Amino acid sequence: MHTRTTPTIQRNVHSRNRKAKAEDSYSETSSDDLDDDDETRDRRKINADLPSEYWQIQKLIKYLKGGNPTATLIALCSLRDFDLSQDICQIAIRDVDGLEALVNLLDTTEVKCQIASLKILKDISQSKPISRSLTDLGAIQSLIRLLSSNVPDLQCLSAETIANIAKLTRARRLVRKDGGIGKFVSLLRIPSSVNIEYLKEDKKAVELLRCAALGLCSLSKSKKNKRKMKNSGLIKHLSKLITLEVEAILVPVVATLSECSVDPEYRAAICEGGIIQYLSKFLESENEELVSHCANAIFHCAEDELTRTLIRQHNGLEPLSRLIRNTENVTMLEGVTGAIWKVAIDQENCEIFKNLKLCESLVPLLHNQPEEVMINVAGSIAECAKIPENIEQIRKSNGLTHLVNLLSGTNSTLLINVAHALGKCATEPDSASIIDKYDGVRLLWSLLKSPYPPVQSSAAWAICPCIDNNKDAGEMVRSLVGGLELIVSLLKSDNREVLASICSAVANIAKDEQNLAVLTDHGVVPILSKLVVDHCNDDYVRGHIADAIGRCCIWGNNRKEFGTRNVVKPLVKYLKSKDSFVFKAAAMALFHLSLEPDNCVVMHENHAKQWLVNMVGDEDWTLQEAAAGCIANIRHLALANDMARSAKR
Repeated sequence: MHTRTTPTIQRNVHSRNRKAKAEDSYSETSSDDLDDDDETRDRRKINADLPSEYWQIQKLIKYLKGGNPTATLIALCSLRDFDLSQDICQIAIRDVDGLEALVNLLDTTEVKCQIASLKILKDISQSKPISRSLTDLGAIQSLIRLLSSNVPDLQCLSAETIANIAKLTRARRLVRKDGGIGKFVSLLRIPSSVNIEYLKEDKKAVELLRCAALGLCSLSKSKKNKRKMKNSGLIKHLSKLITLEVEAILVPVVATLSECSVDPEYRAAICEGGIIQYLSKFLESENEELVSHCANAIFHCAEDELTRTLIRQHNGLEPLSRLIRNTENVTMLEGVTGAIWKVAIDQENCEIFKNLKLCESLVPLLHNQPEEVMINVAGSIAECAKIPENIEQIRKSNGLTHLVNLLSGTNSTLLINVAHALGKCATEPDSASIIDKYDGVRLLWSLLKSPYPPVQSSAAWAICPCIDNNKDAGEMVRSLVGGLELIVSLLKSDNREVLASICSAVANIAKDEQNLAVLTDHGVVPILSKLVVDHCNDDYVRGHIADAIGRCCIWGNNRKEFGTRNVVKPLVKYLKSKDSFVFKAAAMALFHLSLEPDNCVVMHENHAKQWLVNMVGDEDWTLQEAAAGCIANIRHLALANDMARSAKR
């Protein structure tokens, strides 16, 4: 047995080095650390009546500082007999600098002492205050060093302890700066010479892979760490590990994939690595934690079209539709509903969900659930409502009522998804009537007052089909006090999405002459005239601007006023757009403007006819009529001028 003298001196030197590094890194702490420091650093005041455990633990800590290796090991084993998850036990350790003693033991040459110390550190590091103290003491440097040990137990315990401590932002940064990420990734490497079946039966090898994956899962919460992990070849190793199908390894592996899949580069690598088929397969697992991570990974990866196709090809849609019936596990439900939302973006997937009657199962989740779940459910319904049969399922399941009720909430993301869902459902006249009946249109209109542009635009888009498919739309809009004035005021928004949606709403409102008259009184013409020039290069917005102008031409002297405000020339330029919606809307607007002679002159001067002639042969008959009518009006004016000149002669 070695004496304690030399190791003790070595530990103190390491301790000073660690403290210096920790203090240097502490100055770099970002504002993100405030999220981790939600618990106060101040030590709790100890009451007079302390339990006996407190004093017993303190006596044992003293042996760690000055005893020989045997006494130290006995003290460490005795410490593990206590319930170290209790606050009083952790306070007892901290009050006599027990954490520093435990960290110092990591730098000894006594493997048994190192293992015993790590077992204690692994347990108590689940506490945030303890993790914070360990970071301050520089424990991470010693733990990273032990990852390269030849002793598997030391590697496992070090990795799992880092996994606990790395829930803190500063700790994650320290691991990266001290080269820990490369060591973690290397622990996942399975040599090609290893027999996979033998590996599955090797408990120590499986445990090491599990602990390494746990550590990477915690570290992956940092963007810089994700980049470093990817450059270290993480996906290649995870792709191999997932094929082992060992549940103990799968949970942290898939959790890491779920965390990393937020990054588009990771999503592409996951797709290329053939991981999607396993994520779809594991949705059938009885392990709810694994299913939850799989669903979350699919939720992120299904942003990409290829992933949505692969999930369908690997039969992942049916398990998802079944899993939403399990409402007891909220974490899993959140992941599953999120996955459904994203895969439903694909039209073919929606068709399968229609046959599975998914919407009937989704509707009950629109109430009495956490907001995160309802956000995903509303998003799922919005995507599924692209198919008329799904809208019918939603309506018959009383889904419209639940959606309208959610419009009274305050969560912006939920409001956006609910508005999208109602907008899609309102494309069917029966659904539009139900939405109006339950005050849905008024509530959508009230969302236009939101200070958040995405909420405003989603509400405006939803209002459009509600107006378009309502028999008494004109009266409905007029019943909203101050509604038209609010619409006109939003045309001054700087947000392009808001402008596009509000212009579309104006085009629908203007179908009713009385409402158009009110819009005109509120100054819609000068505002649209300014917009047509300001957004002359943005196809997304200018198509809706042209549509609104065309609708507004019908009332009074609006055609003439648009002309005097120089709207005609930029609209002629719109005809050159490659976007069919833009040039169709422009042609329609020019047709209405051409009923004013002065506007025809401007069209002729700007060579509108050469573009309109090509549109006369288009397959869209409304475009044909608009183009032909515009050309006819220009020619009538030209003929009238010729006749006038002839009469003068």
